[in-house]
Amino acid sequence: MSENVVLKRIYEPASKEDGKRILVDRIWPRGISKDKAQLDLWMKEIAPSTELRKEFNHKPERFEEFKGRYIKELQEDEEKKAAIKELLHMIDEEKVTILFGAKDEVHNQAVVLKEVLGHEAKKLPPKKM
Repeated sequence: MSENVVLKRIYEPASKEDGKRILVDRIWPRGISKDKAQLDLWMKEIAPSTELRKEFNHKPERFEEFKGRYIKELQEDEEKKAAIKELLHMIDEEKVTILFGAKDEVHNQAVVLKEVLGHEAKKLPPKKM
């Protein structure tokens, strides 16, 4: 599964190797046109809640608390759970590049989301040949 999921800032150029390009931010990234983004899908519903996003405010010292609360949202919110299922299905079929706008490539929701996807993928039955 992990080889089928790549994280990338949306400000980096699109590539043929990206596979399916999915933006996971609730707010459209500044300075990027929809044409330049070359998205296959914008999954706003999987992004952290507005309240959580504002509290975190991309401060690394708040990341661990943010991570725990975001994982809880992903596990409890029905819309987010459905989006996780959809992502897992896509990842099972092809390479997926999860796009995010944050400058910090270590402390952001996409990093947490990739970790959650990895855990969820392990729970799935093996793919039939």
